[in-house]
Amino acid sequence: MKQLALILLIVFSAGVLEAEAASQKSRKPNIILIMADDVSWECFGSYGADDYKTPHIDALAKQGIRFTNCYSTPLCTPSRVKLMTGKYSFRNYTHFGYLNPQEKTFGQMLQAAGYKTAIAGKWQLNGLYHGAEGHADNTRPFKAGFDEYCLWQVTRTVHDRKSGGGERFWSPPLEQNGKYLSVKDNQGKYGPDIVSDFLCDFIQRNKDEPFFVYYPTVLVHNPFVPTPDTIGDAPRTQAANKQPKGKKARKANFVAMVNYLDKIVGKLVKQVDEIGQLENTLFLFTADNGTNVQITSQWNGQTIKGGKGSTTDMGTHVPLVAYWKGHTPKGKVLDDLIDFTDFYSTFAAMAGVQLGNSDPIDGRSFLPQLNGQPGQPRDWVLCHYQPYWGRFQGSQYVRDGQFKLYRDGRFFNVPQDLKESQNLTAGQAGNKGEQSRRMLQQTLSTVPPAPPVNGGKDSNTRPIYPDWKNIVNPND
Repeated sequence: MKQLALILLIVFSAGVLEAEAASQKSRKPNIILIMADDVSWECFGSYGADDYKTPHIDALAKQGIRFTNCYSTPLCTPSRVKLMTGKYSFRNYTHFGYLNPQEKTFGQMLQAAGYKTAIAGKWQLNGLYHGAEGHADNTRPFKAGFDEYCLWQVTRTVHDRKSGGGERFWSPPLEQNGKYLSVKDNQGKYGPDIVSDFLCDFIQRNKDEPFFVYYPTVLVHNPFVPTPDTIGDAPRTQAANKQPKGKKARKANFVAMVNYLDKIVGKLVKQVDEIGQLENTLFLFTADNGTNVQITSQWNGQTIKGGKGSTTDMGTHVPLVAYWKGHTPKGKVLDDLIDFTDFYSTFAAMAGVQLGNSDPIDGRSFLPQLNGQPGQPRDWVLCHYQPYWGRFQGSQYVRDGQFKLYRDGRFFNVPQDLKESQNLTAGQAGNKGEQSRRMLQQTLSTVPPAPPVNGGKDSNTRPIYPDWKNIVNPND
């Protein structure tokens, strides 16, 4: 009898394990997209940084893929809108700090595909800066396709202290699932810790269902202030968010912030490992634009000044590290071009979603590359940039992995000329360069006009071309 019971137990256990394995195999993969704020390739060890310690991000690169040619726009809002909607800025970007609520996001797409979705970190998309209709609506993140949120700057700007605004780091005002968490509520706490704890809890609670985590971090945007690892016994109030005046002290805080960002990446990876989902979760780490211009870093023996706001390589070229255990080739370095419009298409492919009329046409999935296959890499990426904010001026360019062509005809061999100081006139770029020039010029002839140069934040001219033809996959 005991033998029979033991046999039955073994058979039953084998059946349970087989069922669990089958369930895992049929389950859609989880996706965690981490996008850092104002920090680029020169600040991460796997990309050649000399000043920073980023072991967790470097470990993802070592175990997965490090893309060398990923491109955003030079400023936060246009990059975020481009990323979330999968559309070039000429189709839908009109104001700084604004995502038109009529735009479909990757959150909505994945939510409809059965994913539990969460966003945490920096929002700044309600249209607070120009008083857009509905800018005080604290349900906007829900409407953008996220089941849960924990965000900074949903209905209050950083400067709006009277209504409860304030900085994002020490004792930050946040909004979480429709509830306002005041400076007093979060007194003594560190914003990035609150936000990452929220995400870890979300991951734990949704371990049995496919989940999508979008983490647009508040690190490492200025002000450059101490982290929990460096603040010591100083008061952890909003006053701690005032950055020091000295350049050396600001840089020291910036380095500490980059290092702390890396620690949080490790925290999320550990959480996914603890729930047993590491082999079913894609981690992507990128950044919204170049590093703040106040920061100078040592990279591969060179001195690199941050390029935020500029269309140079330091402003638009961002890191992209991908790790999906058992899928991404180990330690692969890929030169394939990746545009911020490509993330939406890639996530749709991962979720088994067939893109339809309500979905964007400007992206190209890089899912094959994540699975170690050649895929269909782009020949070019486009930057259509008009921030409508501050001192930043509009510009438009297309580029491949080496050469960049601006709408006004300026042409640069970027890897050899990061500062874009040597404009290559006809015949100066060599055979390969001239071939690239012709291809890029042909591409520019298919896109809308460059944005107006004098299109500041108060400009009344906000041209967009939502119905412009498919320029990435013209045969679709």
